[in-house]
Amino acid sequence: MATSHFLAAAAAAATSSSAAAFRPPLRFLSLPPPLTLSRRRPFPVICAADADAKETTKPKVPEKAPAAGSSFNQLLGIKGAKQEDNIWKIRLQLTKPVTWPPLVWGVLCGAAASGNFHWTVEDVAKSIVCMLMSGPCLTGYTQTINDWYDRDIDAINEPYRPIPSGAISENEVITQIWVLLLAGLGLGALLDIWAGHDFPIIFYLALGGSLLSYIYSAPPLKLKQNGWIGNFALGASYIGLPWWAGQALFGTLTPDIVVLTTLYSIAGLGIAIVNDFKSIEGDRTLGLQSLPVAFGMETAKWICVGAIDITQLSVAAYLLSTGKLYYALALVGLTIPQVILQFQYFLKDPVKYDVKYQASAQPFFVFGLLVTALATSH
Repeated sequence: MATSHFLAAAAAAATSSSAAAFRPPLRFLSLPPPLTLSRRRPFPVICAADADAKETTKPKVPEKAPAAGSSFNQLLGIKGAKQEDNIWKIRLQLTKPVTWPPLVWGVLCGAAASGNFHWTVEDVAKSIVCMLMSGPCLTGYTQTINDWYDRDIDAINEPYRPIPSGAISENEVITQIWVLLLAGLGLGALLDIWAGHDFPIIFYLALGGSLLSYIYSAPPLKLKQNGWIGNFALGASYIGLPWWAGQALFGTLTPDIVVLTTLYSIAGLGIAIVNDFKSIEGDRTLGLQSLPVAFGMETAKWICVGAIDITQLSVAAYLLSTGKLYYALALVGLTIPQVILQFQYFLKDPVKYDVKYQASAQPFFVFGLLVTALATSH
């Protein structure tokens, strides 16, 4: 959600809405809902008893809310979050910080793949700004807009989340969407100027990722309604776009990078499926054809791990074919514990062990991305 959707992206998806690791983000522009709303609120607002005061109070926590939530989970924007009244903590929760690392890592991989990154103050500063654009700004935009358009689903699956519970108002959500989007695009334009680009490639990557994130979450296209297309778009936003942004910032994009990041977007499809299992009830009720809904949990979990593992092994084969033997062996070595942990957690119960699986297995995947990036830089 890179510059995604990055830049996306467009992770929608390590969350009730979507995305994690390079879920990338980047749920961009076609455009987000206007700041002035004329339609009726889909969720109730509880008015204060004193009508003359003309003030509103926040709704009571729904009955389905967890008995006890974690403040840490709340700040990361993941399931099991503590109920909060602080508006800034709620805003942070909507951006789902747990989904930022894949985008940040994608920028790092792109910088490494360029072969032109140096540990100077200027290069480090450029990379940090690019990470801020890809992670907090555009991934935060993606996650917020995804939650906005998923409010009906969340009202079924997780009615205690900030938007369906009424903990944050409609106007506050929409203001956040616009601020994050414009901040991300502004940073993209700044990076193009800083890098001396004649063509504003980073800005257009950010804009394209933002558009991809928007059509992923919003009607009439709402790509997430189709499990294959939606999850691939999410994978591209979380892996391809930030990588391209990082590489364009320090060098030039090459055909082999386009091929490799496209392959890794297939792996991103598998990663995106992880977050669909906990939303089966709401997806089925609202007619969204996520892969767990379309194929059932048993088949979908094998599609998930297959997309991830086959991608890693395919990239290893590609590196071997180009004479990068040691890099190929390193990639295979990282895939082995990833597969073991899939059997230990995810394939046993993708709902119960989703957090443990993502925390334990997916680091091997993201380090595989860096191995690939370093291989292409030599």
